[in-house]
Amino acid sequence: MTAHLSNGAVNGSSNGVFEGVSLEDLPKSNTFTSSLPPDPEYPKPSISHNAPREALGPRMVKGALYTFVQPEETSDPELLGISPAAMRDIGLRAGEEDTPEFKALVAGNKTFWDPSTGKGIYPWAQCYGGYQFGSWAGQLGDGRAISLFESINPSTKTRYEIQLKGAGRTPYSRFADGKAVLRSSIREFIVSEALNALHIPTTRALSLTLAPKSRVRRERIEPGAIVARFAQSWLRIGTFDILRARGDRKLIRTLATYVAENVYSGWTSLPSILLEPASATSSFTINPPRNVSSETVEGEPPGEENRFARLYREIVRRNAITVAYWQAYAFTNGVLNTDNTSLLGLSLDFGPFSFLDNFDPSYTPNHDDHALRYSYRNQPSIIWWNLVRLGESFGELIGAGAKVDDEQFMNEGVTKAFAPELIKRAETVIQRAGEEYKAVFLAEYTRLMRKRFGLVSENPEDFKKVFTEALDTMETSELDFHHFFRRLSHFKIAELETEDQRKTLAGRFFHAEGVAGDEGEARSRIAKWLEHWRDRVQEDWGDEVDTRRIEEMKKVNPKFVPRSWILDELIKRVEHGKERKVIGQVMEMTLNPFNEEWMTGDREQEERFCGDVPRANMQCSCSS
Repeated sequence: MTAHLSNGAVNGSSNGVFEGVSLEDLPKSNTFTSSLPPDPEYPKPSISHNAPREALGPRMVKGALYTFVQPEETSDPELLGISPAAMRDIGLRAGEEDTPEFKALVAGNKTFWDPSTGKGIYPWAQCYGGYQFGSWAGQLGDGRAISLFESINPSTKTRYEIQLKGAGRTPYSRFADGKAVLRSSIREFIVSEALNALHIPTTRALSLTLAPKSRVRRERIEPGAIVARFAQSWLRIGTFDILRARGDRKLIRTLATYVAENVYSGWTSLPSILLEPASATSSFTINPPRNVSSETVEGEPPGEENRFARLYREIVRRNAITVAYWQAYAFTNGVLNTDNTSLLGLSLDFGPFSFLDNFDPSYTPNHDDHALRYSYRNQPSIIWWNLVRLGESFGELIGAGAKVDDEQFMNEGVTKAFAPELIKRAETVIQRAGEEYKAVFLAEYTRLMRKRFGLVSENPEDFKKVFTEALDTMETSELDFHHFFRRLSHFKIAELETEDQRKTLAGRFFHAEGVAGDEGEARSRIAKWLEHWRDRVQEDWGDEVDTRRIEEMKKVNPKFVPRSWILDELIKRVEHGKERKVIGQVMEMTLNPFNEEWMTGDREQEERFCGDVPRANMQCSCSS
C-alpha cells in the first residue's frame, strides 16, 4: 500500500503566492515501491533493515525492480551548495537548506522510515540492465544511487523521486564501492541545472554535499561527495532490457502499465495513430490527437496500434525532442548506453559530458570512445538504436494488437500459429515509429534553430542557406558555437549594409588569436552568409528587427554555458583550494544563462567564464 506522509500543518502560501514548505511538511509518497515487485530476498523494509549490510550484496536480483536499502551514514558532511531553482520546483521554502534536517537528509543521514514502528517510506535502489557501447552488459542497476521518497509539490502537484547519488553500496554495486567522487559530483550538480535552465528535458540536482571522511579510489584517491538529485522518473530503457533478457514477460507488462499510468498521465494521454506518413512539416505528426481509450485498437493490418504501441511511440517522441535540444545547444552526453536513456526522454546520468566549444560534429568527450560511437554527430542515431532495443522489449505487447488482453496470450504467451502475425505487426509499428522519430526530431530541431537564428517564418530554404551554411562555416573556421549565436544576437541591420561592413563584423565571431585557415576566405564566407541572414531577419521582423528581434534572440542564445574548462577550474578551486563561494557563483550563472551580467559580486570572473576557451582542453573519463 502506498504511504503518504504529510502533517498538513501549513500550505506554504502567503497572499496567494506559494512560498514553499518545510522538509517535514513536504508531502511524500512511495508509489514506485508500492506498485512494483521488490527483491524477493528482502521483500519488506524491516527484513532489509535488520540484515547485515554485506548480506544485501552485490548479487543478482531477479523477478524484481528494486531492493530496499538504506544510505550509508556520512561522517561530518558539509553542504557545499544548493540549487535555489530546484528548491522552488520541489516546493521547499527558501532557507530550508540551513536546517539540520535538510543537511542530514541530503547527506544520507536521515530517512522518513521509523524502525520502531515500521511506518514511513523506506529507501530503495532500482534494478536494471543495459547495452553498453552496443554490447549486452547484463545486470547493472543503481550501484550508488538510492531513492529516499517521492515528493509532491503542494502547489504544482508535480511528483519527483528524490535520490542520493554516492550514498553507498547496494545489491547493484557489482565490484564498486557505491561512492561518488567530488569531481564528478560537482559536474553533475552543475550540468543538471544548466540543462534545465536551457529548457532541455533533464533530471535535476538539489544539492551537493562533501563527505570529508570518505576517501574514494579511482585513478587516484579522491574526496567523496553526494548529489541529491530528482526526476519525475528514474526509469530507463535498461529497466526493460533486463526483463527481456530474462524472459520475464509478465513483469514487462506490469512495468509498461506502471509507466503509462504513473510516469505518464494515463493511457488517454498517449498519441493517437498517425493516419498519414510521418512528416516534419505535418501538424498532425507534430501534435497528434490524444485521448484514446486504453481498450481501443487503431489502424489497419498489419500495423494496428494498441495501447502499448501508443506508449512506445510516446517514449520515442519524448526522446526525439530531447535529442533535438542536445543538437541545437551542442550538448554531448558522452555515454548513451540504454541504461542512460530515460523512458521520459530526460537527460540522464552524467559522466563524461561536454558542451561543444568550437563546432566539431565528430567530438566526443569520452576518451574511451575510440570509434566515436557517442560523438555529437551520432547522438540522434544512437538514441534511435536504443529505442529499437526498447521496441524489442515491447515486441510481444505491440505485436499482439487486439489480442493483447486475451487470457490465453497473457497466460501462455505467443503460440506458433500466431507468431508470424505478431512479428509482422511489431516490425511494422517499430519501423513506422522510426519515421515518426525522424520527423519529430527534425521538426523540433528546426524550430529551435529557427529561434536561435532569430527567424520567425518558416522557409524551406533556411535549413540549407541559414542553418547548414552557418554550421559548416563554424566547423571549417573552428568558430566557437555558443559565442557565434550570442554575438549574432547583438548584430544590427545598419551594421550589415555593405560587404566591407560585413567582412569587418565577421571578426566578431573569431577567437582572440584569430581563425583557423585563411582569414580572408573566412571573412568573405561569413560576409556572404550575413547578407542572406540580414535579408531573412529583415523580412521576418520589419521595423522591430533591431529591437524585439535582439531581445528574443538573447532569450534563447545563452551568454554562459558551463564548459568543461570552467568545471575543471571549479573542481580544482573547491577540492584543492578549499573555496566555497565559487560554487554559488557558478550556480547563479548556470541558473540564469541568458543574462548579460549576474549578482555574483565578481564581474571579472563572470566575463572570463563567458570569454574564449583556454587553449588547453580537457577530456573527461567516466570514472566517477
